[in-house]
Amino acid sequence: MGLSRLAALHGVATSFSPSADVTVSVPDDTVTAVLAALGVDAATPADVRRSLDAAESAAASRLLPPTVVAWSGEPLPAALSALPPGAVLTVDPEPGTSDAPSPLRMRVLPAPATHPPGAPETPSWWTEPPLGVHRLTVRTQDHRHATVTLVVAPDRVPQPPARTHGFLVQLYSMLSARSWGMGDLADLADLAAWAGRTLGSDFVQVNPLHAAVPGRPADPSPYRPSSRRFPDPVHLHIESIPEYGHVAEPGRAALDDLRQEAAALREAVLNKGALIDRDAVRDLKNQALEIVHEVPLTPGRRAAYCDFLAEQGQALEDHALWCALAEVHGPLWRAWPEGLRDPRSPESARARTALLDRVDFHCRLAWLTDTQLATAQSAARESGMAVGIVHDLAVGVHPDGADTWAQQDAFAHGMSVGAPPDAFNAHGQDWGLPPWRPDALAASGYAPYRDLLRGLLAHAGALRIDHVMGLFRLWWVPVGHPPTEGAYVSQDAEAMLAVLVLEAHRAGAVVIGEDLGTVEPGVREALARRGVLGTSVLWFERDWDGTGRPLAPEKWRQDCVATATTHDLPSTAARLTGDHVTLRHRLGLLSRSLEQELAEDAADTAEWLAYLARLRLLPEGGGDEEAAVRAVHRFLLRTPARMTGVWLPDTVGDRRPQNLPGTWDQYPNWRLPVADAEGHPVTLEEITASPRLHRLMAVLRGGPEVRTAPPGARPS
Repeated sequence: MGLSRLAALHGVATSFSPSADVTVSVPDDTVTAVLAALGVDAATPADVRRSLDAAESAAASRLLPPTVVAWSGEPLPAALSALPPGAVLTVDPEPGTSDAPSPLRMRVLPAPATHPPGAPETPSWWTEPPLGVHRLTVRTQDHRHATVTLVVAPDRVPQPPARTHGFLVQLYSMLSARSWGMGDLADLADLAAWAGRTLGSDFVQVNPLHAAVPGRPADPSPYRPSSRRFPDPVHLHIESIPEYGHVAEPGRAALDDLRQEAAALREAVLNKGALIDRDAVRDLKNQALEIVHEVPLTPGRRAAYCDFLAEQGQALEDHALWCALAEVHGPLWRAWPEGLRDPRSPESARARTALLDRVDFHCRLAWLTDTQLATAQSAARESGMAVGIVHDLAVGVHPDGADTWAQQDAFAHGMSVGAPPDAFNAHGQDWGLPPWRPDALAASGYAPYRDLLRGLLAHAGALRIDHVMGLFRLWWVPVGHPPTEGAYVSQDAEAMLAVLVLEAHRAGAVVIGEDLGTVEPGVREALARRGVLGTSVLWFERDWDGTGRPLAPEKWRQDCVATATTHDLPSTAARLTGDHVTLRHRLGLLSRSLEQELAEDAADTAEWLAYLARLRLLPEGGGDEEAAVRAVHRFLLRTPARMTGVWLPDTVGDRRPQNLPGTWDQYPNWRLPVADAEGHPVTLEEITASPRLHRLMAVLRGGPEVRTAPPGARPS
């Protein structure tokens, strides 16, 4: 009981439920290891008793938690309501909050005797501070005091227009005729400008553009980055850098040679069956950037760069130093000389001076990438898009990357996040990403999280959060243990949501949560209350509480992005034809015979197609794959979903998934260009000219055939 009580005090669950009627206990050694990662000693019964006494004593004497949340216009939070009468509160407003008195003082008054028990009310003594992240100091009449962080957030994030449509694309996969072997930020700006002006689209959602861990071979997954705080310069369009045009000889000749090599990379991907080679692209771009870096900045550009350095501060300096040290010692910082493993050590301070030129180079790359991200969002909004670029936040970072080096106190080292075993995966999942420590985040006023969101939202019309359930809890797996031997660790979801809502409000950005898979009860409701949209994929939307048949479109939720597929799922054409089953068969991934899998898949597809036909969304009849893809999107438009996302490869009939979960070297995950129905890679220029795309997008633009179903049509 002592270990369970200790675990509960630190947000560690000692059991989990893989299904509604099953509860599984977490092994004691897992609980002990997770507590150790949180700085709590539970190695022996005596250690458990000491740690439990300390935790209970701290909880009893604590006036307030390290971070307190107040929602604007809502009842006072319980933590403040519980303060004793006579306590004095002093709020020091966040710097830059111009409409705030400084400081703001309040005294807690006794609750009125006539106030109905349990009825929420904002007491008369409370003066709501402005929106922001403030310092709150409380002093009681018995001489206790506490200084904590107070987050005052609006009640909801900004919302998109009632109905919007746009594209979902993995940027690297979308090569243009000018790309250096993979899609880049100029291609993104071009796609957004074209889609907004030509198709009336309102957004383009891309994969995470976070900085990757360098090295050969680099991990191609955009969901396992070195840093989520800064973008990857591999996405730069070199020729769009202003200094590029001022490179003199012999640098000009060297740049021309590099462009020829880049053209050969592009040709190999588009016409010779080669995979996207990020390592080769990175090498070429780095060589070009070294040359361009020699061109002095103009006075105006230098001033803009200096402003960027000042805005980013220590975080950028740390990131750039990590990049510079990785050039010398390799990317695995735990293998560096001991003194360099600590970013605040004297050795690291000396390295900042010795590697000053390299640090400046990597700071410059971050700035250049930031400016091209801004250009892409500007192009999107100028084209008429209501939202613009939707950026993606990965659930975590590489254990040996820049973020874990620079923010060591914020991470639970020796832990990896993943997913517990369930009906779909009996072995669970280990994603190889160290989690943030909830206690460290709270103690810092969620500063790492705030800074992360602020950077991502700077040039975003919306932010997609991968595995948004992680704002509430994550499955921690001790390194060396199988994923089945993990435990859920809770976050302060109220604080995580408040920071998210506040930063999105400041940026004027929509927030989309990827809430597929196992979702804890109450999570979707909590997200919806704060205006965070969900993600609804057609094939998963069934009446799970009743018949199990396709969910009628009017029963879909409104506050979501509705789509036919994602980067982790088969394309719509592959789903409709059964190609995704044969692919998994070729790779030896099926747990049953090919015949059984194909039969089940065909039955599922036939049920959907029959339903689409009954709804009169398939006027072309059966046997036409392209028509069926259009029918699927007509169905999505029939739902009340605020945003409808079109997987860009679906517009040209691509049958290959970008990522096949459960594979590593068996399948070229994250390295395929967008291709047509025959598997031939296609450029951005060819995609935008595709008759198939324009036939599909005519549906999204609201042709008369969209609303031809008889009222009240239902699955049968």
